[in-house]
Amino acid sequence: SPGGFLIYDSTWPRERSLHRQDITVLGVPLAKMCNEAFSVARVRILMKNVAYAGALVALLDIDIDLIRALLEETFAKKPKLVESNLQAIMLGYDYARQNFTCPLPVRAETMGDNSGKIMIDGNSALGLGFVYAGATVGAWYPITPSTSVMDSFKGYCEQFRTDPETGAKNFCIVQAEDELAAAGMVLGANWAGARAFTPTSGPGISLMGEFIGYAYYAEIPSVFVDVQRVGPSTGMPTRTQQCDLMLCAYASHGDTRHPILFPANPRECFEMAVQVFDLADRLQTPVFLLSDLDIGMNDWVVPELRWDDSYRPDRGKVLGPEDLKKMDRFVRYLDVDGDGIPYRTLPGEDSKGAYFTRGSGHNRYGGYTEDSAEYQDVMDRLLVKWETARHLVPSAVLTKAKRKTRLGIIAYGSSDGAVIEARDRLAERGIHADYLRIRAFPFGDEVREFLKGHKTVFVVEQNRDAQMKSLLLLEAGAAGERLVSILHYDGMPIPGECVIQGIVRHIEAEAAA
Repeated sequence: SPGGFLIYDSTWPRERSLHRQDITVLGVPLAKMCNEAFSVARVRILMKNVAYAGALVALLDIDIDLIRALLEETFAKKPKLVESNLQAIMLGYDYARQNFTCPLPVRAETMGDNSGKIMIDGNSALGLGFVYAGATVGAWYPITPSTSVMDSFKGYCEQFRTDPETGAKNFCIVQAEDELAAAGMVLGANWAGARAFTPTSGPGISLMGEFIGYAYYAEIPSVFVDVQRVGPSTGMPTRTQQCDLMLCAYASHGDTRHPILFPANPRECFEMAVQVFDLADRLQTPVFLLSDLDIGMNDWVVPELRWDDSYRPDRGKVLGPEDLKKMDRFVRYLDVDGDGIPYRTLPGEDSKGAYFTRGSGHNRYGGYTEDSAEYQDVMDRLLVKWETARHLVPSAVLTKAKRKTRLGIIAYGSSDGAVIEARDRLAERGIHADYLRIRAFPFGDEVREFLKGHKTVFVVEQNRDAQMKSLLLLEAGAAGERLVSILHYDGMPIPGECVIQGIVRHIEAEAAA
């Protein structure tokens, strides 16, 4: 932007068409310096970016001792890399100090006390959370931007699920031949009693649809992670959106509904990684965790992750051999407790608990059927289970305005930060709005109450077709005339200004009407 600074590799001349008078251009011969300092071709290429970082350290007045400490921490197990990376840092640092006025008018300012905070990306937080949740099986097919979820899970498993004495590994990670195969592996592992998950993105969910429907109807616990990216089709794999809500809410053919969790930051990724497994086991159904590229791949500063050592996985209604001995007969799909959730058994524990797992028409006893009444009986019970899920998923978070208002804002996931900023800036202009951050689907009673209690509700989301607004109309009884969409879908994280402009424009239009 005008008044800014541009740093470029001056090893080669810049095209005259790129010249601008409204910015300050700083040339640093990155390639030339690295070619002279390093002998290996690949190292020369890699170290250009490091030398560039060194120039920034000088120009922005960043403490060089902190950079040294970070390099030593990052490459603690490979000390030779510390030396080469520090050499590259100093190439750029020294060149900038010798050739430019350092620091620039724009500089990095120390932010003060960051105690109690960590820097982490959402995919790493998910991988760690799944280990803490008791997951031992992961199956996936690589796809941007979700692949690093499994990379993280693998790294933490090697650290925490490997016996230090014997080297025995208490985990299984499979790179499948495609997304459908990965979903099938996850269903099989969960059916057998393990906790298993698959990370993917929108295109992968599309391919997994057949197995998702099977898991819903056969009532097999399973966890699907969707780190959303820009669609449709291949779209823009390295850009962010919130465009898979409808896809995941009703994934597969036929009448299906699936619980979804919406983390707003990496800390919630860690926490919800545990919750999503407990929900899947309790509800005996596929449960989705919808992150996005912004949360998943970008580094965030969040409060330190906390863990309760008293936690024990909630496996739901699982009957063991001792339970089966007390029963005359076990039937798989009978609702005993009135919550729509039947009891299940694990294979191989007791023949009395055996049943035929099927995705074809079945009755409450697990037998095959094409009888209309028996089929409808099972489908109606699944709706009862859905109502039970409404009270088990995380509740929405309400933030009240400092003044009484009839304006409300609804958002979810990574749109949270933009809404927080927008509310503060709008309040300075005398515009006050209550804020409800939705954390899960199906919607709880608090969502319905919020919708009824406000004359106008702005629904902020990062997709073109107002998918959350559509869900609110379909599933929460929202009045369409009260909902106003604020949409951002260019692939970049939503800025607070987008929310401000959307609200102000609507208020001004209403005043002029």
